[in-house]
Amino acid sequence: MTDRERHAIWWHVYPLGFLGAEQQATDGPPVHRLRRLVDWLDYARDLGASGLALGPVFDSGTHGYDTVDHFRIDPRLGTDEDFDALVAAAGERGLRVLLDGVFNHVGRGFPAFRQVLEEGPTAPTASWFRLSWPDGPGAEPEYATFEGHRQLVALDHAEPAVADHVAAVMNHWLDRGAAGWRLDAAYAVPTSFWARVVPRVRAAHPDAYLVGEVIHGDYAGFVAESGIDSVTQYELWKAVWSSLNDANLFELSWALDRHNELLDSFVPLTFLGNHDVTRIASRLTDERHLPHALAVLFTVGGTPSVYAGDEQAFRGVKEDREGGDEAVRPAFPDSPDDLAPFGWPTYRLHQDLIGLRRRHPWMHRARTRAVELANERLCYEVRDGDRALLVALNLGDDPAELPAPGAGAPLAGAATVLPGGRVAVPGHGWAVLSTDE
Repeated sequence: MTDRERHAIWWHVYPLGFLGAEQQATDGPPVHRLRRLVDWLDYARDLGASGLALGPVFDSGTHGYDTVDHFRIDPRLGTDEDFDALVAAAGERGLRVLLDGVFNHVGRGFPAFRQVLEEGPTAPTASWFRLSWPDGPGAEPEYATFEGHRQLVALDHAEPAVADHVAAVMNHWLDRGAAGWRLDAAYAVPTSFWARVVPRVRAAHPDAYLVGEVIHGDYAGFVAESGIDSVTQYELWKAVWSSLNDANLFELSWALDRHNELLDSFVPLTFLGNHDVTRIASRLTDERHLPHALAVLFTVGGTPSVYAGDEQAFRGVKEDREGGDEAVRPAFPDSPDDLAPFGWPTYRLHQDLIGLRRRHPWMHRARTRAVELANERLCYEVRDGDRALLVALNLGDDPAELPAPGAGAPLAGAATVLPGGRVAVPGHGWAVLSTDE
């Protein structure tokens, strides 16, 4: 494991929303919005991030997940030259760039699908899709979709030409300077497909970071069978906000035990928010517990990702309706100087906790162990070999004394170290503590 891996922390941006692009593709000339992200790179670096994780940037019809051309930057965002400039500027600041690859499905405007609609069953690209042709000439085929969305045409991943296309796309943008890929809806694609594609990518780019979007199921099995590096840790995401809202830290402790098992085989991508879910500041019923959630994110093993705006305590509720993502994908101002003042304390808290993690890079693969556990109280040890820290959480109104064997000075948060291996944590307080080891 390299230092780069141990220090990896992503700042995740959904570009079409962040940069205020039109919601529908236009026929006009490219708009060079992507370069505006350069003005945010110092902000991401100062936050403590080591990389910029971009949502979809390729030519699409609407929201970026209905891809039309994987080899072209969406004209609403700019051009290849704008992408190159962003990658170069990120590299100057020590930031890598992760791309979002939508390879489970494409938009109806995807050329291979248009050819099917124009030429019928004899189209040479008909094997790219799972089609059912009705009787009668000129009728449009039925086709597999992504979760019933007619604008999202599912690819047939048993077709060798699809694997050729995906490998070519991934290598093309890695050649241009990308550091890796988030594989959208990876859970909907057979692991055997990834197992055919990934070696072709590794052969040309052995250091590329590949993380799959997997919501539930056998995370470790998916990683082993597909050959990718990691998957999204939705189990822990849910347990963090749910346990804080319900004052049921037994749920969090259970999830951390499960997380330990995953770390035996790979390092999950951990997060409190992304472009698909309600923002953590809106999800929590008690805003006093936002620091508790952050303390967990930045002290457990994993590769943390921060969704742009969460570090400013942005609010936004995801709704299950058409356009229901808009509240969590807002446009940002032209520069960080234009952000509202109320969010900066949360930004500084992120800086403090990310700085703590960067000073203890061993936490990347550290395991946790509950030392004290009750509904409203949890003290857990974070350990990798002979290196350890303690994290104390109190969700109750009253101060709490928690067992904390070997506790030293608080490194973040607030607590008083007492004789006899105990710590006092204020009501709704938290702390990360050094140990005597």
